Amino acid sequence: MALSNTLSQEYSWQGTNLPLFGSDEDKRVKRESGLQEEAWCSVLNTHCPRLFVWRVEKFKIRPVNENDYGHFFNGDSYIVLNICSKGRGLGYDVHFWVGSKSTPEEYTTAVYKTVELDAVLDNQAVQHREVEQYESCLFKSYFSCFRILNGGIDSGFRRTTPNEYQPRLLHFLQEGRGRFQVQEVDLSINSLDSTDVFILDLGSKLYQWNGSKSNKEKRYNAARFLLQVSSERNGRCKTAVLDELFTNSGDEFLHYLPDKPVYRPKKHCESTKCIYKLSDEDGNLSFDLVVKNHLPKRAVNEDEVFLIDAGYHLFVYIGSKCLLCEKQNALSYAHHYLKSTKHPFIPVTVIGSNQSSDELERAWDRDRASSYLQ
Repeated sequence: MALSNTLSQEYSWQGTNLPLFGSDEDKRVKRESGLQEEAWCSVLNTHCPRLFVWRVEKFKIRPVNENDYGHFFNGDSYIVLNICSKGRGLGYDVHFWVGSKSTPEEYTTAVYKTVELDAVLDNQAVQHREVEQYESCLFKSYFSCFRILNGGIDSGFRRTTPNEYQPRLLHFLQEGRGRFQVQEVDLSINSLDSTDVFILDLGSKLYQWNGSKSNKEKRYNAARFLLQVSSERNGRCKTAVLDELFTNSGDEFLHYLPDKPVYRPKKHCESTKCIYKLSDEDGNLSFDLVVKNHLPKRAVNEDEVFLIDAGYHLFVYIGSKCLLCEKQNALSYAHHYLKSTKHPFIPVTVIGSNQSSDELERAWDRDRASSYLQ
């Protein structure tokens, strides 16, 4: 299925061919290279739960200031590592996040460095791909406030003072109790929606616009967000709250919102569940449908690589007895498979036979036993 021109232009990294990973020699080389990577030094010295965020900058990895955790720019790619307690030890989830306007080079660097980081961690990490506006619940759970803003390294983004700030219109989204997401949208009156809350950020002043049909909880949490931003700017930021029904044409808020067309990305529709098998048992690599319309665990075994498509999330299961060529091609096949679907940007999680994923457990058919294999 071909993407629309708009989507193809925005997600230009999608046509990128991924290199092959997976051999013991490749892992050894990645680990040796990773041990020389300055960005990973702090990870090797961490022995307790902790969150790390890095941004891809000109083929290199740079740490993000902890005060900016949860802030993502759609022109960039990032790597996020969550270290959590697991049994008597630690568990690792490493995500690479790709902005809609990230470059193919940034995407490839993020993939490569994610694999390298996993090698440094002795291949203990569960790897995830996250795409702007299609993030997994696990990824967003790391941040009390998840912000996506326009711009990036290549567009010359730099931190500015409130008085130098370029106006931004932010769509405030509730993500669950105590957590929310803020997405920058086109600076236009046509971006407003009566069912939601929007924030106009002028740098030295913040306007909260409450749609007439927005709920009280969302309004309350948006007000909390305004206070948080004001605090980040050392209180040098005025705030004001407007209700849609009482906003008039002379308000400064509307002065910054021209009447121009806006781009509204279409969210994917959840598709048919299915399981595919990547196999080289006859000497030729084949990619075959195993089951459709449901996800029975018994369809998965240790002999092959399996792509488990839950419609909203793709899981790549690497069997412990799979062949090297199957393992090497797993991520590439997942990438190309999603390109042919109606949901090319859903999260991807790669799971080894010695690893576990709560999200995959929830995706299996409920009438099956608790283990992956039967």
